[in-house]
Amino acid sequence: MMNILDTIIASKRREVALRKAECPFGVLSKRVESLCGSVMSGRSFRSALLHSDSGIIAEFKRKSPSRGFIKRDAEVSVIAEGYARSGASAMSVLTDGPFFGGTLEDLRMARRTVDLPLLRKDFIVDEYQVFEAKAAGADAILLIAAALSPGEVQGLARTARELGLEVLLEIHREEELDHLCEEADVVGINNRDLATFVTDTARSLQLAERIPARFVKISESGISVPETVKELRKAGFRGFLMGENFMKEPDPAAALKNFIEVL
Repeated sequence: MMNILDTIIASKRREVALRKAECPFGVLSKRVESLCGSVMSGRSFRSALLHSDSGIIAEFKRKSPSRGFIKRDAEVSVIAEGYARSGASAMSVLTDGPFFGGTLEDLRMARRTVDLPLLRKDFIVDEYQVFEAKAAGADAILLIAAALSPGEVQGLARTARELGLEVLLEIHREEELDHLCEEADVVGINNRDLATFVTDTARSLQLAERIPARFVKISESGISVPETVKELRKAGFRGFLMGENFMKEPDPAAALKNFIEVL
């Protein structure tokens, strides 16, 4: 019986196949070719976290599989500008449509609006999506260990590096530590089990010491109070990915600003 993650991944593979038919890889790669610098863009997701006082990665997220719509009519340009003004270190943009209500156009609009490092947050299963991320203005991509083999992670991460993108590798379980590779820049511990969508921030603390010091560590999901961030900082975390906690509020930017001020 398929769990939530299995359902999402199966849907994603069909979606990517359709997009490849609409825009062949050769066409996409030519678009990307002119965007690729010699190494990286001027914005570094990893560096932004290392040099930030708050480490908050503010996320644009319209809905989730567990909650449904959080902010159906959210405008990414308004949210992005507000996040930048309120002190976000970086911004995560969900580009999955069926389950999270996002689009690649959201990422493109965020890029046109702010100069923050942008993370394309999606279920990446094919190098085609890595090229899409570059073409849409991302500075980093998310690779999810639970959805990929160690070899697939390394291959996709190498492609990202070649295109001047950084890589956030997300793990949730101890057995996913074998997905760590030199090509990853940041390692995120997702406090949410993607098979059940049950969330527990203790997961980050349980795995923190297992992550080699060369990786910048971030904690993802379920963070709602500054006290949790303070506790995670003591365990060596430099980034904190937060979306629903801000997006559920009438003014996400104000919620972010208040959170950082208390922090």
